[in-house]
Amino acid sequence: MPTILNPYISFRDNAREAMNFYQSVFGGELTLSTFGDFQASEDPAEAEKIMHGMLTTTQGLVIMGADTPNSMEYHPGSAISISVSGDDEVELRGYYQKLSGDGGAVTVPMEQSPWGDVFGMCTDRYGIAWLVNVNAAQPAPAP
Repeated sequence: MPTILNPYISFRDNAREAMNFYQSVFGGELTLSTFGDFQASEDPAEAEKIMHGMLTTTQGLVIMGADTPNSMEYHPGSAISISVSGDDEVELRGYYQKLSGDGGAVTVPMEQSPWGDVFGMCTDRYGIAWLVNVNAAQPAPAP
């Protein structure tokens, strides 16, 4: 898989509705995972909120989105992050280090995630939020 760049949009309690809307606009396959699916929140009220949604269209468009946890600030209008992902861990860690360095800030260190990938979040020196994901190695198919 080549390195790809796609938007990751933050919502407050309506990510499921919004991602379904985007699917109705663009078509494609929509996958949604909740905070409950990954036991990613200690707040039971967040169990059904979307931790990660991804819409992939036949035209090659990819739109991602998630609900912002109650414990995090949410500012409508500035609620977008840029996600970059792929298989090349050296390349992606390099992007992460450059984006988070020289006036940037680490939000989530690059480390193994609950879904198996290596993942990190940072903000660059211009205030842009970035999500960097290294896809987990896929097991070889059985003969």
